[in-house]
Amino acid sequence: MEPSRDIDRLIEIMARLRDPETGCPWDVEQTFATIAPYTIEEAYEVADAIERDDMIDLVDELGDLLLQVVFHARMAEEAGTFDFGAVVEAITRKMIRRHPHVFGDDTVRSKKLAKGMWEKIKAGEKAERVAAHKAAGTADGSDETPSLLDDVPRALPALMRALKLQKRAANVGFDWDTAPPILAKIREETEELAEVMDEADPDRIREEYGDLLFAMVNLGRHLDLEPEAALTEANAKFARRFKRIEEELSARGSSVEAADLAEMDAIWNAVKKAEKPA
Repeated sequence: MEPSRDIDRLIEIMARLRDPETGCPWDVEQTFATIAPYTIEEAYEVADAIERDDMIDLVDELGDLLLQVVFHARMAEEAGTFDFGAVVEAITRKMIRRHPHVFGDDTVRSKKLAKGMWEKIKAGEKAERVAAHKAAGTADGSDETPSLLDDVPRALPALMRALKLQKRAANVGFDWDTAPPILAKIREETEELAEVMDEADPDRIREEYGDLLFAMVNLGRHLDLEPEAALTEANAKFARRFKRIEEELSARGSSVEAADLAEMDAIWNAVKKAEKPA
């Protein structure tokens, strides 16, 4: 078995790994559910390589993510539901359908994507999925009224899902017009959190804290900020400043374990002041 630039080789490798007789025991025992966390992890590692602008790592991480797609497709093929070719066909069909201004006839290509067309295309896709589920007998059979928010994936990271839920609701007018009222909402949520903290009720504290985070995501959306990106930058800034604390304490012959909060806080404030533009 030799490496190759051909996707068929990767599919062949996965088939070998999943062979019940001669494959890898770990790969053979995996299921969609056990592999799903790895799929999410690999997507984050791709994002991390991009954030670090590391093209060498990015090649490797994209390969790991592609392997996840092949892994899921192989398990589906074994179950007789679909194969890797079906995955490729599905995404190529979707891309062609979603870009009529690129792949349509001359008349359509001469125009930009008309306002509202994107929503119509996605609505058509959703109707097709519903019909496919019914035909396959995999519809949930629920008698509950369908919601506009039903297809926002529950497995998304919480910040990302909050943003998508808010955007979906905003599309039908359930939204503030400007950012200032959201600041008032944040103050309200902060006060409610303070109240339940005094009551020392863990369930209420978690609920109010969640409401505050949700309101913060909404504020970011109205400020045209990506909450995940903003928090990523804040994480990096915290890590950078904390490292400066460690370095300064080391230069003094001390450490974070030996220093008290007042000493570390003084260094933090000095680092923060030094980072501010003149």
